[in-house]
Amino acid sequence: MQPQDCRTMAEVRAGVDALDRELLALLGRRMRFMDAAARIMDDLGQVRDEARKAEVIANVVASAAINGVPPNLARDLYETLVEASIAYELRQFTTLARGQ
Repeated sequence: MQPQDCRTMAEVRAGVDALDRELLALLGRRMRFMDAAARIMDDLGQVRDEARKAEVIANVVASAAINGVPPNLARDLYETLVEASIAYELRQFTTLARGQ
């Protein structure tokens, strides 16, 4: 169901719940890329790349309005997501380094 077709709050909530499941599946896929990065990188110092972080956030902000997302919301969400991804990647890198 599309948002414009919703006639009840139950339909709205069902749509939101379905999208949340899809978003989590995509976030899981994104985290698998963090696993790959942790596996590929040679040095812990490579995990935090401020230029790449700025590029990711700029790309998201640029495409936010096209997708009907307020740019400030996209910026805030991705600031949190990228920082959480960096922390996750650091943990994965450290775990892999100990296992080798």
